[in-house]
Amino acid sequence: MSSEIMRTGPRTKTGAERSVSTAVVGSSEFTELARRVKDAGLMRRRYGYYWTKLIAVPVVFAASVALFIWIGDTWWQMFTAVGFAVLFTQTAFLGHDAAHRQIFRSGKWNDWTSLVLGGFVGMSYGWWQHKHTRHHANPNQIGVDPDIDLPVVAVTPDQATRHRNPILRWMMAHQGAFFFPILLFEGLSLHASSVHRVFAREPLAHRPAEIAALAVRLLGFVALVFLVLSPGRAAVFLAIQLGLFGFYMGMSFAPNHKGMPLVPKGMRLDFLRRQVLMSRDIRGSRFIDVLMGGLNYQIEHHLFPSMPRPHLRRAAPIIAEYCRDHDVPYTQTSLTQSYGIVLRYINRVGLGERDPFECPMLVQRASI
Repeated sequence: MSSEIMRTGPRTKTGAERSVSTAVVGSSEFTELARRVKDAGLMRRRYGYYWTKLIAVPVVFAASVALFIWIGDTWWQMFTAVGFAVLFTQTAFLGHDAAHRQIFRSGKWNDWTSLVLGGFVGMSYGWWQHKHTRHHANPNQIGVDPDIDLPVVAVTPDQATRHRNPILRWMMAHQGAFFFPILLFEGLSLHASSVHRVFAREPLAHRPAEIAALAVRLLGFVALVFLVLSPGRAAVFLAIQLGLFGFYMGMSFAPNHKGMPLVPKGMRLDFLRRQVLMSRDIRGSRFIDVLMGGLNYQIEHHLFPSMPRPHLRRAAPIIAEYCRDHDVPYTQTSLTQSYGIVLRYINRVGLGERDPFECPMLVQRASI
């Protein structure tokens, strides 16, 4: 029986009492799961794996720049642009691992590694960390999770009705058709948000280092492209690289939570259910693991953010079995199925349906 519908005694508990009871039971459930995961050795560091990648990043970047210069001013460079888009995205995945303390025991080493890798990509570590920390704390919680508060795509029913302009409302109602094309601008959005953050008045650790890193990547790389290529080819090259980088990033993050249950702002859930119910895993081969940078194991990552990426595949069956034993819905689909779910979901939201994916915890509580 689920802990949400357990009662102790003949009288009916109040909502507050049920919340406290659920939190206590849920806490003990996660503690037991964490013990099993640790006993399996899945929280130990993977220094060899990560040092190989950390050494490979500057080597591959240097080789890519050398190849770019050697090829010279030709339209064949558009294939090089595709390669840079993949390289930048894979580097962002590695920076994500460092930001979650997966690489080193030292927090300072992880912070600086993520800052430097973010510089390679053209993203501010300080901006990303602030945003991503709030997402991990409250995934899919309305008014709290920044990842469901998007300027151009409605993810919640209320967002779908915020535009009075009939053209914008029509586009919102058909937003599924525009979703993938919009991702082509995600790279530009990431760069713009990062630049805005480092020059904003809010406190930011290592601001000079962040500004220097972004300047080298955003200004230095653009200058290199225009030095090697003619203006027309350079513009097309940057458009391809930036568009595919954003598209790749967006396609990797989109399946993780969109189309999963939404949580009202004031609702309290225990840690295990808060992370599992709002996340989706993508099943597939090790190629999918590499392609998505480990983000395909979103449930495992949200439960254990500091777990090294190579251990996520081994942790998945342990966590899935544990969730089944404790009546916690564990969602896993293929990559193509996940995109279908996301498109159907945002279309239903755009058409004005209320609560298209209701949180199962709310249904259980309402029945008590």
